[in-house]
Amino acid sequence: MNKKILILLLMLIPLISGCWDAKEAERMLYIHGIGVDYKDGKYEIYTQIISFANIAKSEQPANHETIQAEVGHASGKTDHEAFYNLYKSLDEELYWGHLEYIVFSEDLLKSGEMNSYINSFMRFYNTRYQTWVYSTKESLEDILLVSPILNKAISLSKLSDPLNSFRQDSTIEPLKVRELILNLDEPGYEANIPSVSISKNWETEKDKHPITDINGVSIVSQKEFKGNISGDKVKGLGWMNENTKRAELTIMLEDSESGGKRYITANGKVANLKVEPIVKKNSVSFDVNVKLKVELRGFQGSINEKEVRKEVEKEVEKEINDTYTAGLNINSDVFRLSEYLYRKDVGAWKKFQKDGKVELKENSIRNINVDVVSVYAGRKNFNETIRR
Repeated sequence: MNKKILILLLMLIPLISGCWDAKEAERMLYIHGIGVDYKDGKYEIYTQIISFANIAKSEQPANHETIQAEVGHASGKTDHEAFYNLYKSLDEELYWGHLEYIVFSEDLLKSGEMNSYINSFMRFYNTRYQTWVYSTKESLEDILLVSPILNKAISLSKLSDPLNSFRQDSTIEPLKVRELILNLDEPGYEANIPSVSISKNWETEKDKHPITDINGVSIVSQKEFKGNISGDKVKGLGWMNENTKRAELTIMLEDSESGGKRYITANGKVANLKVEPIVKKNSVSFDVNVKLKVELRGFQGSINEKEVRKEVEKEVEKEINDTYTAGLNINSDVFRLSEYLYRKDVGAWKKFQKDGKVELKENSIRNINVDVVSVYAGRKNFNETIRR
């Protein structure tokens, strides 16, 4: 009998041994975001540690006074030394599996150390290529301490969950580490990193509530930081992206009757985008063809569909030109035109490329053809709801 019991116990031992090295969730700290800076020859790292203790199924903290995140800081000659210096101040083991985003300072981009950081970052088995990437001119600590509106769970912040807000404003597409690496490894070897700032346009009952705002892009190549494009100059990026679901247009019209000005506001969705390289013996140029679906959101006075089409097409063409020119001013191929040539005719690309990209001029975009394929006026027709 004792022999049978012993055999049974021996058979059960392998089943329980798998739990011996299990880690208790409450005995770990979870890193959610990272800020990386480079000053005086040293890496400065900022880590956002979050607590899941009060995030229920509703994704809303049960106690609105609960601190959802804390930010730690350390420095080192390498990024790994900086993180090991941070580990010395931690009470528990740091878990990297919930890392959602990285914010690079502009100083880091200018230093040329971003590539080195990405290289070491991806060597760590717990990091993922799906991590979002941003840049900023502002304090990394302040960026990481921003909490969502209405004290929503910090796991649903704009930086960690950008696709939600991108559906509402698609001007600047979020970027993942995977896409950053691909853009830097393929012609024309540049990437547009969304740029983050802090906006203080929101207030609570007690005080102002700072929130993050995506206000432009920082353009980097394999070798250098090119510069920033922001404000109205960046709007053309949305029209050169087939993923654009909703981008805003406000257009001023001259009123021929009164001699004054009036405005229309519309949302545009890119229905189709085609960039056609035109290769000649000694030159290459590009034809851009954009098809849009437009939803009219507001207007003053009376207007018709034909006028809406005409004004939207003219404005979108202008915004594409403005962004292209802003890119030329910092020696950037902001629309990745070199890649379009590479995909279509690699032989021509080899002929015209220099250091991986085609030399672009003001007239390198030969034609911009914008075609509004549909106009939706909403509930009403093209007359004002309240007639004057």
